Amino acid sequence: MLRLGRREFGADERVIMAIVNRTPDSFYDQGATFRDEPALARVERAVADGAAIIDIGGVKAGPGDEVSAEEEARRTVGFVAEVRRRHPDVVISVDTWRHEVGEAVCEAGADLLNDAWGGVDPRLAEVAARYGAGLVCTHAGGAEPRTRPHRIAYDDVVADILRVTLGLAERAVELGVRRDGIMIDPGHDFGKNTRHSLEATRRLGELAETGWPVLVSLSNKDFVGETLDRPVKERVLGTLATTAVSAWLGAQVYRVHEVAETRQVLDMVSSIAGHRPPAVARRGLA
Repeated sequence: MLRLGRREFGADERVIMAIVNRTPDSFYDQGATFRDEPALARVERAVADGAAIIDIGGVKAGPGDEVSAEEEARRTVGFVAEVRRRHPDVVISVDTWRHEVGEAVCEAGADLLNDAWGGVDPRLAEVAARYGAGLVCTHAGGAEPRTRPHRIAYDDVVADILRVTLGLAERAVELGVRRDGIMIDPGHDFGKNTRHSLEATRRLGELAETGWPVLVSLSNKDFVGETLDRPVKERVLGTLATTAVSAWLGAQVYRVHEVAETRQVLDMVSSIAGHRPPAVARRGLA
C-alpha cells in the first residue's frame, strides 16, 4: 500500500504524476507554465485527465541560469498553497533537492518531496520525516544537481541503482519517514547514458521485486530521443512504449507530461494484466 496525503493506492494501481514546471526554461514546455494562470489551468486539466499526483518543480533539471533556494521557493510555495486550496484531495509533490525548499512547501501543504538528485542534501529526508510527507529516493549516479553525465560507467548499473535507492529508503525509514510513503526511482538519464537507462528499464522488475513502490520519470527524456533519434517534441510515442513496458514490469507511479495518453496506456496494461475490467464489454454479447 502506498499512502500519500489523503490518498491510498493499492499495489496493482498504476498512478500518474503530472509535471507542472514553474520554470521559464524547462526543456519540454519552454516555460509554458511559468506564470500562475497557465500553471493552474495545467493542474485542472491534469486532474481531469486522471492524474492523482501533481509534481511541481521550480528549477529545471539541466544546466542553466543559477536559481537560488529563495527563488525556487518563490516559484513554488505560493503555488503549492493555491493548488492545495483548490484541490484538497490531490497529492501535491514538489521536485526539489533542497531541505529549505522542502520545509517551505510542506508548510504550504505539499504531501511528497521528489528528490530527483539522490539525497545530495541529506536534510531533505529529515524534513519529510518531520512533516509526515512522502519521499522519492532516486538514483542519480552521484551527480551534482543540474549537471549532465560525462563518460560515466558502472560495472552493473542496476546493482548500483538498487544499492543507492534501497540505502536511501532505509535511511529515510530510520529518520522517521513513513514506510508507506516512500518510493524508489531508477533515475532515467540522471547520471546515466542512454544504454544505462535502457538497461534500467529492461531490468525494472528487479526494482519492483524489492517491495518498494517504483516511480519512473520517462517523459520525453534524452534516452528516448537518442534511441529513436527524435527531437524533444517527437518523443511521445517512444515515451508511451517505454511506459507500457515499465507498467508490465511493475512500476507503479509515472511522472509525465502527457496525462491523458499515459492514462490510456496504463489502463490497457492493467486490463491485460487482469487488474482492471474493460470499460465496456459488448463484443460478442449482442
